[in-house]
Amino acid sequence: PEAPPRVSLEETDAAGIASLTSFSICCHCNKGTGRVHRSHGMSFAEYRQQIQDGDTAIIFLGHDSMFPVTIKHGSQTQTKYGVMRHSTDLIGKKYGSKVTCSKGGWVYILYPTPELWTMNLPHRTQILYSTDISMITMMLELKPGSVVCESGTGSGSLSHAIIPRTVAPTGHLYTVEFHQQRAEKAIEEFCQHKVDHLVTVKNQDVCKNGFGVSHVADAVFLDIPSPWEAIGHAKDALKIEGGRVCSFSPCIEQVQRTSLALDQHGFTEINTLEILLRVYDVRGVSLPVPDFGTPAEEKGDANKSNQFRSGVSPREMVGHTGYLTFATKSLF
Repeated sequence: PEAPPRVSLEETDAAGIASLTSFSICCHCNKGTGRVHRSHGMSFAEYRQQIQDGDTAIIFLGHDSMFPVTIKHGSQTQTKYGVMRHSTDLIGKKYGSKVTCSKGGWVYILYPTPELWTMNLPHRTQILYSTDISMITMMLELKPGSVVCESGTGSGSLSHAIIPRTVAPTGHLYTVEFHQQRAEKAIEEFCQHKVDHLVTVKNQDVCKNGFGVSHVADAVFLDIPSPWEAIGHAKDALKIEGGRVCSFSPCIEQVQRTSLALDQHGFTEINTLEILLRVYDVRGVSLPVPDFGTPAEEKGDANKSNQFRSGVSPREMVGHTGYLTFATKSLF
């Protein structure tokens, strides 16, 4: 028989002591079983052209209107443009296809890339978006084959970005989540998205019990309320020859305590940055022609103006999300 995938859930009791027994979660019933029952859906790590039964697809109605749907034979999805029947309208079509709904309107069916999943995933916690994720993956120097430790898992936004975009096909993600229901849901999604062989989920307190591995990680990411309490465990998880660590914190007081802890544990190159994204709208702009003393006989229309296209900054923009603190494990 096929060997069970490497997705495990280590329980933590009320006293905070990690159980030595690991068990897997069935993707369909969430009950402890001896193995994971793989869904027949597509893989986030391998692109496929045709829509099949069991896939997770993104229904695109517009740039500000998208939602995920699980394709099931015999099911249907209701949109503002009408009904889409999975069996006749979706299954067998190519991803990116334009599908006409029952009311005559149309939508696009998109493959769920990590970026699209971040924009459409079910929120169990606040999440990281692509702006911060891109900086994290670059500054942690992640690449195919990298081993990464993460806490906490949350809604899985960063996890889904790290696994298929960077560490696949030979790397691995060890992710720790304190909340048991969130850990179980994360395992269910990893199984459904066929990346469960690239990730290990642990349900424990990283500040008390660490990541469950030692000297294997190329990078560590912390998104927890008190990251300074986990710096020692992060250092232990990193490879002996060194590695990078990143902490995401919304408050500057958290950054101060984390930076102090990093320095006390011998980390170097400690720096903090903040990413602010400003999106410009390109549209037509009309400006009056300035009068530089043109003679009266040469003056034409006094209200003459020039039309041209320009980038216009929005009046409102997304501001502070959090501070990213990076450091390097010292070899000495």
